[in-house]
Amino acid sequence: MPPAAAPQPNSAQSATSGANVGANAGTNYGPALTLLASLFFMWGFITVINNTLLPHLRSVFDLSYTQTTLIESVWFIAYFVASIPSARLIEKLGYQKALVIGLLTMAAGALGMMLAAALPSYGVTLAMLFVIASGITLLQVAANPYVAVVGPPETASARLNLVQAMNSAGTMLAPMFGAWLILGRSKGGTSASGTILTEAERLADAQSVILPYGQVAAVLVVLALVIARFPLPAMGSATRRLAPEARARLSLWKHRNLVFGIPAIFIYLIAEIGVANLFVNFVTQPDIAALTPERAGHYLTFLWGGMMVGRFAGSALMQKIDAALVLAAFSVGAFVVMLVTVFSTGPLAMWALILAGLFHSIMFPTIFTLGIKGLGPLTEEGSGLLIMAIAGGALVVVQGWLADSYGLQTSFLLTAACELYVLFYALWGCRTSIEHAAEPGA
Repeated sequence: MPPAAAPQPNSAQSATSGANVGANAGTNYGPALTLLASLFFMWGFITVINNTLLPHLRSVFDLSYTQTTLIESVWFIAYFVASIPSARLIEKLGYQKALVIGLLTMAAGALGMMLAAALPSYGVTLAMLFVIASGITLLQVAANPYVAVVGPPETASARLNLVQAMNSAGTMLAPMFGAWLILGRSKGGTSASGTILTEAERLADAQSVILPYGQVAAVLVVLALVIARFPLPAMGSATRRLAPEARARLSLWKHRNLVFGIPAIFIYLIAEIGVANLFVNFVTQPDIAALTPERAGHYLTFLWGGMMVGRFAGSALMQKIDAALVLAAFSVGAFVVMLVTVFSTGPLAMWALILAGLFHSIMFPTIFTLGIKGLGPLTEEGSGLLIMAIAGGALVVVQGWLADSYGLQTSFLLTAACELYVLFYALWGCRTSIEHAAEPGA
């Protein structure tokens, strides 16, 4: 996410825009930064609510694992579909209006979720989740440059870390919110795994979604009203793309760190989203932890908390150790805990899956940073391609099919395979073309 876990902002684009901010000296940017941080919190929060929503919907609609993971696939398809229209909308209306439209789009989707619960309808649920995700995509495209402009350029890095921490805070709190207001208020959420619900119980469970999504919609509308009236700083000329004539002489595809980085983001998202979305289903199994979905939702907080801790730890390590080596070490750790998840049982398997959050923590931002290294004036375009690769989360439906065909626990071998590609990227794929050319015999 981001993914969290929904995925992280385009830091390269933000850094580029930050260079143009002569930042009116003495201006207090604290209120604007706080407001922008709230956006990162909200889209992290709403994205991770899906992790408790999915087992709830599986119970209400009696879905297979394939149908359950299709819900998340629809969510991430929105990143791919809505990215280019979002950029064009921003170009036409400006960033501030785009932020407002993004929030109102999300609010409309949240209200639509209330309708889907009242019917109840699996198809309407899919459509409304697509609407919410499209609004989040617009927010991501519009909000990222502002992280760098709301203050002096020399403190841009600190501001980016702050909003990323707020995104993590949203991903940590969402499972508790979902476990309490969705799973905790439903028959399926408080019953043992495998309990068969009556039609009346299914209808009552479906309607438990109405209150939390109504609250989310209200918060989003308030945020939209505040941002519409807030004096956000204007963007400068340094964020503009190259002129067509100059751009024609340059090629993104000569940068192998970007060429291998795009599939690295795509494949990593399959791993992250698969772990998060199937966590509750996994730990409720009798031979794993035999938890109720409600209690499992609380344990999901540890998964996302591990991602926040890992980001701080990884950042500290990268002050002294090359980022690619840290990424390699974390990918090995992720591979090991996934093997433990697949081939063990009981609490050991559950805690191994929780540890995956710790090892996944640095992967998106580190792959992203290594992917744009050396792009120069093509950094903005390369960043856009890496962000579009977030759509890889849509392929979590493949893990759903594996779970239906070969068993949920066995399906995590797909996640382990994804970690191996990240390891390949860290050890070889992330090296820039210049570094590659310098190799003997290259």
